Amino acid sequence: MSDPYPAFLDEIAASVDGFLSRYLQAVDLPDKLRKSIEYALLGGGKRLRPCLIILCCEAVGGRREVALGPAAAMELIHAFSLVHDDLPAMDDDDLRRGRPTLHIHAGEALAILAGDAMMPLAFSLIYRTEGLSAKATHRLIRELAEATLAMIAGQVYDTLGGFPEGLSSRDRLDLIHRNKTGALMRAACRMGAICGRAGEETLDAITRYGEAVGLMFQVVDDLLDVTQSTEHLGKAAGKDREAGKLTFPGLLGIPASREEVRRLRDEAVMALEPLGKAAGPLRDLCNYLAVRTK
Repeated sequence: MSDPYPAFLDEIAASVDGFLSRYLQAVDLPDKLRKSIEYALLGGGKRLRPCLIILCCEAVGGRREVALGPAAAMELIHAFSLVHDDLPAMDDDDLRRGRPTLHIHAGEALAILAGDAMMPLAFSLIYRTEGLSAKATHRLIRELAEATLAMIAGQVYDTLGGFPEGLSSRDRLDLIHRNKTGALMRAACRMGAICGRAGEETLDAITRYGEAVGLMFQVVDDLLDVTQSTEHLGKAAGKDREAGKLTFPGLLGIPASREEVRRLRDEAVMALEPLGKAAGPLRDLCNYLAVRTK
């Protein structure tokens, strides 16, 4: 069986990293803050969310260069969420992407401030993006703002609880992850389609793809947490189970969780049917994410 890893992930990651590096150098920041942001932002990672923005833009007939700024903005939000998620008051992690987490590397105060700074940097970047209409810019900012708030709400449910009354354990699990993980991935797909000037029917198809891929990604993440080592993942394995958090394997078991991955993969691929061959890279990405091992 051939390796399903899509080579375009590396190409897009390099483009996004170059864009972010140039952007950070052009912004007036204290040097130690800039270096802390660079450490957290440019220290590896799949760049999955920026990839979704760019591929969704191209799938609906848009140009990559228009989507690159919003894609970089999305990565700033994702990086901010990881920095704050790793803090002692949250998940208290020492390792991220095979390196010390930012609060271990630079201290807790700088980690908090770097995370804080990445959020306004993201929205400013979208505002500055050329080639977008004023309407598209407003829609992109709204999409990213709403998804960021949903992601934070998911963190609250995951870390502190406070669920609405009457939810089953499965409903709680879905509520956590459709917000904590799924919201940014759904928004990435929608933002790409908006950059490509998609019509409402096409935007709806892209949205359904993003919702399925976002939840599938988290189910796979939960499976990797209990089936892979810390050394392989580059982050602490088994911590969710030790903390008593709701996870798909913990609630459904490993076989049923794997079946859920297959179901969501099929749902995502089916959503792309109206886009035809143009959505080929999105299908390839979905198939890879279903079988990834880190």
